[in-house]
Amino acid sequence: MKPTLQLKLSQQLKLTPQLQQSIRLLQLSTLELNQEIERIAQENPLLELGEDWNAPTTDYSPQSETVNSPEFENVSSDMTVSEDKILPNETHENEPEWPQESLFSYNTYDDDEYETPQVPATPISLREYLNVQASCLKHISDRERRIIGLLIDSLDDDGYLPQPLGELMEMLPIELNISFNDLESALKLLQRLDPPGVGARSLEECLALQLQAMPDNSPYRDQALMLVQEHLKILALHDFSQIKKLLRCDDQALRDIQKLIINLNPKPGAEFNPQNERYIVPDVIVTKNNGIWSVHLNIDALPKLSINQLYANILRQTGNNSASMLANQLNEAKWLIKNIQQRSSTILNVANAIVVRQQQFFEHGEVAMRPLVLREIAEALNLHESTVSRVTTQKFMHTPRGIFELKYFFGSHVTTDSGGACSATAIRALIKQLIQKENSKKPLSDNKIADILEQQGIVVARRTIAKYRESLQIPAANLRKSF
Repeated sequence: MKPTLQLKLSQQLKLTPQLQQSIRLLQLSTLELNQEIERIAQENPLLELGEDWNAPTTDYSPQSETVNSPEFENVSSDMTVSEDKILPNETHENEPEWPQESLFSYNTYDDDEYETPQVPATPISLREYLNVQASCLKHISDRERRIIGLLIDSLDDDGYLPQPLGELMEMLPIELNISFNDLESALKLLQRLDPPGVGARSLEECLALQLQAMPDNSPYRDQALMLVQEHLKILALHDFSQIKKLLRCDDQALRDIQKLIINLNPKPGAEFNPQNERYIVPDVIVTKNNGIWSVHLNIDALPKLSINQLYANILRQTGNNSASMLANQLNEAKWLIKNIQQRSSTILNVANAIVVRQQQFFEHGEVAMRPLVLREIAEALNLHESTVSRVTTQKFMHTPRGIFELKYFFGSHVTTDSGGACSATAIRALIKQLIQKENSKKPLSDNKIADILEQQGIVVARRTIAKYRESLQIPAANLRKSF
């Protein structure tokens, strides 16, 4: 065959840089977006952070939808919902915070009259806390103190010694001349330090050390010590009949022994670990005024951007080629502001559509959550499902019931006997309610919970109940049983 030249026309879809930036900004969280904007502002002199950026701030009230706009274009809606009755907002009890106090505090004075401002001390770590105590031990040699320091450095974050002493000894240099007996003696000294239970090699030993640190005349101390050292697995299985036979005690004594063990700390070093707090900035806020649910953007979370007028005026007055770089940067700044406005508008419209469909959740909580999929919102707003997925990931909604990720309102469904559908979130809430109200002496099994839900018209398999219960971190019935 002879080589020939052919001319062929074809269509190819390519994303422009502006559209690529729009998609990328859409999938960023609010914190990530602000970091990205700060980075771009440092590179582009035409872009400056300020208070002059006019973001869409229109409040939306859900009732009906009028959506005819294509993807990535502003969507306008005028929505109103009337409520027959207004339920009070639920209050949530926050978990108590247990601050770690420093062992020492220092006051510095320039003179007798003026005190310098005090800087908050960095929380002391477990190893620092133990080393301070080890340095204060009397009647031990410097060599023993150094061996204790080696063991302290080998502890994990929970205060346990994960490696056996024999394995630890093999890792030490031979020239240190540290024997197995030296490590055992140092470990006993370490286990006498505060907090009680530190230096343990197992949960049984950790609990036993805490019980041994109690006064000898503590009620039921010896029985509890025997139970954690020899029969902890039986206690974990809640086999109370077997425990009573082993300890030869009555019901009330067993309750007191169990209470004593429950109050022990299985992770004595955990309180020294720094807490990695996760800060969430809600993108939209849902409020209820005069029986009407409304959605609006969180103004405080919106980046404030504007065009640097000084450079813009220079660009207008200069017509030579030297201003081409400034012209490109000006266009990039305008595109960024437009894309951020587009991002905010898309998030607001998706959040608004969610509130329209989850009215019962805002009124009655999780048990009233209705099934919702991404496709339903995408079709209503004339968006692609991937766009809705990006919008609902790491975007948060502040409501009277708490702060929720937008993706929280989506979930699978289970068919009911009447032919309807029930949300998986609602089923989990029902399971949680049933377990909270159960008789702790006769907890509900997964089969029993499935039977109760079936009586309410919700047919759920036992395996599904077990999966939902585990997702709620609720143990099985035999482990929930109390004496």
